[in-house]
Amino acid sequence: MEHKIKVSAPVYQQIAADIAAKIVERRYQVGDRLYARSALASQYSVSPETARRAIAVLSDLEIVSVVKGSGVVILSYDNAVRFVQQFMDIKSMYDLKKNIMDSLERQRKEAEHMAESISEILDRTERFQAFNPFIPFEIEITAKTPYLNLSISDINFWHYTTATILGVRRGEMMMISPGPYAVLCEGDILYYCGDTDCQQRVRNFLYPEHPPEKAILDKLRASHRDGKE
Repeated sequence: MEHKIKVSAPVYQQIAADIAAKIVERRYQVGDRLYARSALASQYSVSPETARRAIAVLSDLEIVSVVKGSGVVILSYDNAVRFVQQFMDIKSMYDLKKNIMDSLERQRKEAEHMAESISEILDRTERFQAFNPFIPFEIEITAKTPYLNLSISDINFWHYTTATILGVRRGEMMMISPGPYAVLCEGDILYYCGDTDCQQRVRNFLYPEHPPEKAILDKLRASHRDGKE
């Protein structure tokens, strides 16, 4: 269920400000009597208690005087001016707060929509891969891999990645099912398949954050040369 955020000044303050504004506009003159509380409540469509609180605000600010038996009497034009100015400043703050809250609400809805979209994409991807698990991934062999010019067998590719290499593209040539003795050359594009996590495993293996020690790589290359001979 959607909850709309509302931010505004209390109703009794709005009524007090409206009465003060009418004094500033000279619609009420100093010495005039206002309606009884019940009449004010009816005029503003609020409860008598809300009307009483509005009058109490004006009385505390010495804008009106509540005289027992005589009702509410306009007391000060200047105090009404000050109150209206202060209320407008407060109203501006309420408006600013409302704008911020509205903006946060929009961001929340956008974040929810984004999360739903991502979830749907992931769900469709999983269902698609479940339907056809042999769609290959691909990765380019660059000079940054420590295993350059070593064979698939030399580096135990399947052992560390559980990915099956389907083919290697080298320039215009495509080698299908290259076998364990295919050498990884700079610029090669490897096509492979596996489970949903193998793509990350292959990338981490070919481009590790902490490459193998030089002695290990030298041993692999020496073994590769011996195998060729």
